[in-house]
Amino acid sequence: MQDILNIFVKSIFVDNMVFAYFLGMCSFLAVSKSVKTATGLGIAVTLVLTITLPVNYLLNKYVLSAGALKWLGAGFANVDLSFLSFIIFIAVIAAIVQIVEMIVEKYSPSLYNSLGIYLPLIAVNCAILGGSLFMQQKEFADVGLATTYALGSGLGWFLAIISLAAIREKLAYSHVPAPLRGIGITFIITGLMGIAFMSFMGISW
Repeated sequence: MQDILNIFVKSIFVDNMVFAYFLGMCSFLAVSKSVKTATGLGIAVTLVLTITLPVNYLLNKYVLSAGALKWLGAGFANVDLSFLSFIIFIAVIAAIVQIVEMIVEKYSPSLYNSLGIYLPLIAVNCAILGGSLFMQQKEFADVGLATTYALGSGLGWFLAIISLAAIREKLAYSHVPAPLRGIGITFIITGLMGIAFMSFMGISW
């Protein structure tokens, strides 16, 4: 239980996909103009991460890694399909994103129209693929820990984009120097938020 809690909290605050690794920045900056659209995209990213990462974990453990196919028989014990990891992970992500896109379009057309091209672009969101690649590096003991990491990483991304969207909405009523309006002040705020999240790195786990 302690391991699950540690992984969950650490993936949200310490190993935050945006502020620690700068992953998923294109959609993070583009869709954070309003809290409504940021909420929709944040939920979609969290959902896709939570589904795809455990699936990729199982594929990596039982199909792709060296010796993973030994369950098929002794003749497959030396087979190593790890070179296919990238393409398999991306294929799984693309399939899940397509399903999520169809669900959002059916049940929330207004959100679907607000997100525009950024919803299908989740398929190439580096935060999603990064989660699966970090999962490979961390070598989690079971699929439960991998799922916990996926949920925490998604919520970390969700927290980041919601926070930035709320600040940007307030900036509409602030006096920002003309040269910094728009993306300029957004970059500055993102940097300051990243520095703020660095304070969590001092937590002992």
